[in-house]
Amino acid sequence: MGGIAIYLGAAIPLLFIADFSSIIPHISRTSPTIPRADLPAVLWLGTTLMFVLGLLDDFINIKPHTKLLGQIMVASMVAFLGFRLNWFVSLTGDTMVTIFWIVGITTAMNLLDNMDGLCAGVGLIAALALAWMFGNDAPHMMNSALIFAGALAAFLIYNSNPASIFMGDSGSLMIGFSLALLSLAYAEIHAVTRVAAVAVPILVLMVPIFDTTLVTLIRTLSGRRASIGGRDHASHRLVLMGFSERGAVLFLYGVAIVACLSAFFVSRTDNLTSPAVIIPTGLAILLMGVYLAQLRVYPEKEFSVLRDKAYTPILLEVTHKKHILLVLMDLGLIAFSYYLAYRLRFSGSEFNYYFKVFLWSLPAVIACKFLAFFAMGIYRGIWRYMSINDVYVYLKASTTATLLTIVAVTFLFRFKDFSKGIFVIDWFLTTGFLLGTRGSFRLFIDTMKRKSLTGDRVLIYGAGRGGEILLREILNNSRLKMQPVGFIDDDYLKVGKKLQGFPIFGTARDVKSLVEKYDINGVLVSFHSNDSGSLHPLIALLEEQGLFIKQFSICFEDIVLSRLSSTPQISS
Repeated sequence: MGGIAIYLGAAIPLLFIADFSSIIPHISRTSPTIPRADLPAVLWLGTTLMFVLGLLDDFINIKPHTKLLGQIMVASMVAFLGFRLNWFVSLTGDTMVTIFWIVGITTAMNLLDNMDGLCAGVGLIAALALAWMFGNDAPHMMNSALIFAGALAAFLIYNSNPASIFMGDSGSLMIGFSLALLSLAYAEIHAVTRVAAVAVPILVLMVPIFDTTLVTLIRTLSGRRASIGGRDHASHRLVLMGFSERGAVLFLYGVAIVACLSAFFVSRTDNLTSPAVIIPTGLAILLMGVYLAQLRVYPEKEFSVLRDKAYTPILLEVTHKKHILLVLMDLGLIAFSYYLAYRLRFSGSEFNYYFKVFLWSLPAVIACKFLAFFAMGIYRGIWRYMSINDVYVYLKASTTATLLTIVAVTFLFRFKDFSKGIFVIDWFLTTGFLLGTRGSFRLFIDTMKRKSLTGDRVLIYGAGRGGEILLREILNNSRLKMQPVGFIDDDYLKVGKKLQGFPIFGTARDVKSLVEKYDINGVLVSFHSNDSGSLHPLIALLEEQGLFIKQFSICFEDIVLSRLSSTPQISS
């Protein structure tokens, strides 16, 4: 019943600033030109109705379609009182989208309430961001947003992990509705650009939108009903990666803050500059969705049951043909790099003139760059095994693409109205995006492997080439059930340094203290020693502690009865 606390904390202050008399003309309207009602009054009325609806669901568990019907009725009331997104010229279309927006965000915040402090924290960040952007241009809107921010901040003290109170549907529905109404009211502010009117509400509420979209798409493509709950939300997938529950929530807080900062930048810039922030933010969110979607949440048996579902072949096709997604992503990166080069090179009225040059030449640039990318072979690599050689291929592909683009522009446009600096900037941006996007896949997979390690906690004896190979085998072979903590090595010069991100604690003499400090279960020897006697003191120490010691080796055996055995082994 924590939603009761949030409601009282927000509803009581709203009563003092609400002008309920502004609602009366709408009830007895005689003209369609009646201005919209007072925001605090509509906010108080809507949150009260949503709170009652959620409270009923908490106590008597009303049916989903009944709850949806109630949300649509409250959203229709908001549109009736004059609040709309103003995304479309058509009043009918804009009214329908407004209702869908309110119901969608309300439902998304309801679904986001799946981990301690997540819904309240994300709601707090969004409310503060909206209050910041409203500012002195709309004091009533700013005050309304600050009131909800205060109520959520107070509630979050007791709702953070480990939570001692929970908001229930009465809280999550009310929070979702209030944020939906405040975000669509942003378009009412004076001097809001067309791009900002659309982008700002989406960016401010990016986390609940992303989470709901991810869950709905994956459940639908996997043949599961989207309306059935499950532990497959973004927060649950982060925990599956190895984050703690608190860490997963803090990570999503970070995403919400970055998205809100992007929204603030868009709210202060013109239509032509805004894409410089919107596109990278959208691309980062898209990549995060691709990463999280690859995690297998449900057991293998459930996947085998779903394999014959109608949408499952689509999911498998998309999963196995990731290069299609990569080509589409590169299409956006090429266009964005070329646009950003113009944005950085020119400003003001000068950019407005050269923007036409950008539009004329963009198709030729896209064609030339894709031709160079294909010819240089950047789509023949495997992302997860990206190496220095792949970096060289990307540099060569980007350079060839830029040179081919210059040739094409010279031939088609005689290089008239073009700047040499544009292509230099474009090369740096294209190269950076190519390496960044590909490298992010390698980084994500490596991070996921490290965070999801389970099993015996071990020290690796030998921080050299053999130790690196052993570490890679442990990270890539979950069947070993090993969790490396760090290295020990007899070379004093290596102590205090790191190998592949794991610390080199000390020498073999320090094993006893390390075992006690880090709760070690055993030691893996990463090299083959001709002098087995050098390991005797270590073996004796480990036996005394009741710990194991194993030696890593790679064996190549002859083919026997058509069976090939060349598997790395860790032998006792």
